[in-house]
Amino acid sequence: MTGFLSATLPVLDLAVGSVVAVQRAAARAGRSRRSPRAPDPERVAAAFTSDRLLRLDGSPVDGFAPLSGFFAVADGWVRTHANYPHHREHLLHLTDLPDDAGRDDLATHLSAWSAQDVEDAAAAAGAIAVRVRTAEEWRSTPGRGVGSAEPVRTRVREDDARPVPLARGPRPLTGVRVLDLTRVIAGPVATRTLALLGADVLRVDAPGLPEIGWQHLDTGQGKRSTLLDLRDAADLAHAQELLAGADVLVTGYRPGAIESLGLHVPPGAVHARVRAWDDGPWAERRGFDSIVQAASGIALVEGTRDGTSGPVADATPGALPAQALDHATGYLVAAAVVDALAERAADGCGREVDGVLARTAAALLAAPGRDPAHGAPRPPGEGCVVGHGVYLDGRRTALTTARPALDRLGDEPLDDYPAPAHAWGSDPPRWSS
Repeated sequence: MTGFLSATLPVLDLAVGSVVAVQRAAARAGRSRRSPRAPDPERVAAAFTSDRLLRLDGSPVDGFAPLSGFFAVADGWVRTHANYPHHREHLLHLTDLPDDAGRDDLATHLSAWSAQDVEDAAAAAGAIAVRVRTAEEWRSTPGRGVGSAEPVRTRVREDDARPVPLARGPRPLTGVRVLDLTRVIAGPVATRTLALLGADVLRVDAPGLPEIGWQHLDTGQGKRSTLLDLRDAADLAHAQELLAGADVLVTGYRPGAIESLGLHVPPGAVHARVRAWDDGPWAERRGFDSIVQAASGIALVEGTRDGTSGPVADATPGALPAQALDHATGYLVAAAVVDALAERAADGCGREVDGVLARTAAALLAAPGRDPAHGAPRPPGEGCVVGHGVYLDGRRTALTTARPALDRLGDEPLDDYPAPAHAWGSDPPRWSS
């Protein structure tokens, strides 16, 4: 095989399959009579590892903060996530460590805890940490919820709305409006893909909830970005006005968070949700790709052992060669949204699209084609990145990003997104047309 995204689990198959799902959905929606050509695995691998290819003035970015990662505890391992300032604060508060504590301080403190105690205390305190489990342990964990190997599900709403036809051709979402209330990777990848297919995508963030600047530059291509505080009555009314004119709402917050603020999805609109955990006791817990990998058993499957015949439970945990659960879920959600819009064109009904990282993890763990003897992942070549000059903080910055995973739309070669990402929150809160 190519060696791209090489791992014990068939990550490249998952990645290519999720991009093929988008291609096929776009072809159906655009009423193409031709089957799309299979995507270039190297381009797909580059898109899935885009955070490692990103350069700002030639310099790479550091994807994980010092307090994020694996930590040995008294009876195993835990994985933490503290990339965002508020998550770091919760973790330090949980462990009674000072604000200037470093990784060694946290490692020493956690070493006396049990993994389950860390996980339970983190959930109660709003911090993000999970016990590293085997896949067998995860299957018997209440947090797994209903469980499924179907990453994305769609449900029809019985709306009384008029059918809205889609454009013919390789960009069937031309004229479609997408309100993007997502963060991190999976949701932004989904909306970036919808923008690639022609949609007018407006991302809305709260001004008091900080974003990781480089992460927005990595996933914000083709979109506009604005700031509205949904806890402010005037901003909420403005957001509802935007939503009333939207065809699609994509949310990446925990279940019920958006609805509790008073936003109402209009009849006929597609509402796509992206979340970490399935329905069940963990449904409202925070989660990220790396955290789902650790809880679901993937980290131990991809871990290292002293002997090749040792049990998985004795492994030092590892990780996939990309945030593959995030990226794959994003593309699969985008494909489901395109299908939902095409179906709406026939019946006028809105749809609920539900994508879950833990279900994508279940699908990957259940997939055939494991390769325990795999080599190191092969890095994508220089032809998989593109450079732009963008203005950030009042100065021109050289931005290098991965090219799209889709290397063509119909017969048209595709070398880049419609536009590079620009400064977060710098656009007015209105539709472009």
